[in-house]
Amino acid sequence: MLKIALFGTSADPPTAGHQAILQWLSYHFDWVAVWASDNPFKEHQTLLEHRMKMLDLLIKEIKPDINNLELRRDLSHRRSLVSVDKARKIWGNDADYYLVIGSDLIQQIRCWYQTKELLQKAKLIIIPRQGYSIYPEDITELEKLGGICQIADMNAPEASSTAYREQHDYTVVTPHIREYIYQEKLYA
Repeated sequence: MLKIALFGTSADPPTAGHQAILQWLSYHFDWVAVWASDNPFKEHQTLLEHRMKMLDLLIKEIKPDINNLELRRDLSHRRSLVSVDKARKIWGNDADYYLVIGSDLIQQIRCWYQTKELLQKAKLIIIPRQGYSIYPEDITELEKLGGICQIADMNAPEASSTAYREQHDYTVVTPHIREYIYQEKLYA
């Protein structure tokens, strides 16, 4: 059965951490669909179209080595359930769908739109992030809602979009992303 990772991210901006996650996903899944979306729990500084273009650049940086990554603008939606439903229409019901979330979202996901239905339609792959512990009781709560959770055996680099926006840490973005940000005069 085809294993599909669904990686929707606010990517404001996409970082080397996003890139490491994409590389890990590409080695563990048959197909990886990636998109930028507006997170209803966050305020975004950059338009969605710019974030999509930056994700595309990030994918192209690793694409020569990996052929199962694809930017899917058509999956972008504020609600993950809608994105999962769109994915199921594209690839059908004979695939295993895994929604990719960072460990920082484990508690928040219970507040998402129709979480129970979402967890019935897609399993969770949880990416550990520094500073955000994964507690067994949080996993148990998700399982009570019908979720099947898998914790990725990777340590994502400590490269956050917030560090770029708030501390102007230019080391967290790749050179192509940095160039695009400069060219488009983003995050001024």
